Amino acid sequence: MKQYKIQITDMALSDMEEIYNYIVEKLQAPEAAMGQYNRIADAIETLDTFPERVKLMETEEEHALGLRQMPVDNFSVFCILPYQRRAGNHYKRFVQCQRYSQAFT
Repeated sequence: MKQYKIQITDMALSDMEEIYNYIVEKLQAPEAAMGQYNRIADAIETLDTFPERVKLMETEEEHALGLRQMPVDNFSVFCILPYQRRAGNHYKRFVQCQRYSQAFT
């Protein structure tokens, strides 16, 4: 089975931190915040094998980009695959998880 390298963008990490901070500060639920953060991170990590299972988004522009959306509780992880990046003499496939709006910039 193919293994993919997962690259999480800085903006996606920032979004995860914002979710965490909101739950801690506004909802006063630090344990729930950590649980939510971990569920999102764990879901992203599962993309290293068979990321094609995540449904392509439906608009023509999103579909053309290969943008996929994976629900995680009340949140979504957006990813693009399979890009190939050359590393030495080898090509690597990877999944890039990013903020939705970043895919169009």
